[in-house]
Amino acid sequence: MFYFPFVLFLFFAHEVLSETTLKGNFIQGGLVFGVTNPKNYVTLDGRPVRISDGGHFIFGFSRDSGPETELIIHGPRGSTKKQSFKIKRRKYRVQRIDGLPRHMVTPPKDVLSRIRKENDKIREARMNDSGEPHFMSGFIMPAIGRISGVYGSQRILNGKPKQPHFGIDIAAPSGTKVVAPADGVVVLAETDFYYSGGTVILDHGHGLTSAFLHLKELFVKKGDFLAKSDVLGSIGDTGRVTGPHLDWRVNWFERRIDPGLLVKPNN
Repeated sequence: MFYFPFVLFLFFAHEVLSETTLKGNFIQGGLVFGVTNPKNYVTLDGRPVRISDGGHFIFGFSRDSGPETELIIHGPRGSTKKQSFKIKRRKYRVQRIDGLPRHMVTPPKDVLSRIRKENDKIREARMNDSGEPHFMSGFIMPAIGRISGVYGSQRILNGKPKQPHFGIDIAAPSGTKVVAPADGVVVLAETDFYYSGGTVILDHGHGLTSAFLHLKELFVKKGDFLAKSDVLGSIGDTGRVTGPHLDWRVNWFERRIDPGLLVKPNN
């Protein structure tokens, strides 16, 4: 199921445009689900948004998006309807982690080329704009455990500010099963990335992906279709981590989405 702390239903009243409904989170890190006439053409801040044959579409906001966004619905006969929305700002936690080995904070120069290649693979997987709306299956938590890290938090490692955390961390014993949170196709399956260790990326369609990091075992390969709740791997402590946990991340293309807004914890 989808869990929305904030829900908006919007109806575009226009003699040419069919009814359009939006439901989701107009907040930094939020994802919005829409339904419209499949013959319409949708743009978000000038960016084309894919519409499925059934009229479903999605769009999302990054950690620091805002303050407003503009959605335009273009009708099949040339009419348009514009609507601006305010994006709610969030306050993020500051997380300090001290005592880490130096190589976990600043990678050695001899691995920089490897890291760039791995990042290119991840970027390519996330920018895939597949047409099947697998996200319509709804979302569940991919693992059961304690939430040990939250989206958007600023991490200071050994006193050095680093990139914000773009996922949620689920701490659980090594070997705990990890399942697909929604239907999707495996577009990346790697056992030994420098930072993220065992890594799987699942394509939910329309540019929406889930990434599962630090896996101990991978039970899938690239090209596999997974239904919601199918097992894809197990929690581990691979890559650059301090203990076993799953780092679950969600993207709409390059925009980082808060997975916690899609599900109820441990549902």
